[in-house]
Amino acid sequence: MEFVIFFMIGIIGNIVGTLVGGGGLISLPTMLLMGLPVHSAIGANKVSNTISSLSSFLVILKKKEVSTKEALLVLIFCLGGGILGGLIASFLSGSVLTLIAIILLSFAFVTSFKNTGNFDGTEQFHASKKSGAALIGIGMYDGMFGPGSSTLALYLYASQKIAYIRAIGLARVGVFASCFGSAITYISTSKILWPLTIALMLGSIVGAQFGVRLARKLKTKHVKPLLRLVTVLLVVQMIVDYFDF
Repeated sequence: MEFVIFFMIGIIGNIVGTLVGGGGLISLPTMLLMGLPVHSAIGANKVSNTISSLSSFLVILKKKEVSTKEALLVLIFCLGGGILGGLIASFLSGSVLTLIAIILLSFAFVTSFKNTGNFDGTEQFHASKKSGAALIGIGMYDGMFGPGSSTLALYLYASQKIAYIRAIGLARVGVFASCFGSAITYISTSKILWPLTIALMLGSIVGAQFGVRLARKLKTKHVKPLLRLVTVLLVVQMIVDYFDF
């Protein structure tokens, strides 16, 4: 029964995570409510996200909706940020990480109203000091903590007038890069409960594929409102966690 539940968590979490980010809003709390130890829950999420994000990106790459050059740039920035984030996390408490997440997501939410980008552009991703620093920061955040990292990345790509499906592909590359190192860490420290993690991973792959297909049907004018809704839900959840209501 638990295998089926984790499989379904993977599907639902990755449909949401692929479309607008914030899949951890569904998967992590549910796993914790089911009694999974926190490190095992985070580890399961990192392993499943590594595989599912790669699978959904490959679909987008195959259709040539993202170029290899763009993907490599995002991969390098986010991988470097993820490694730094993992190192920094060992020196910070959980409450500090949660506070950082609240500040970053709140900032992204506010700036989204000032931003004219609405995923209806035709630009490719070009590395600059601003975009490179932003991706390193997002990778660091994902390496440190994680919830909402894809949401932050989508805000960045919207500001650069990048089309929605291309933005999803690039966000998936970023998730793969920053989760890869974390997944190895959790595996090497024997924090992974493999039967449940495999169930979550299989569901995540299915959910990611559904998410990519749904993204092509979603009208771009609806993406920003959905992003803002997920951002508010993430911030509320983290505020509750921070103050331990």
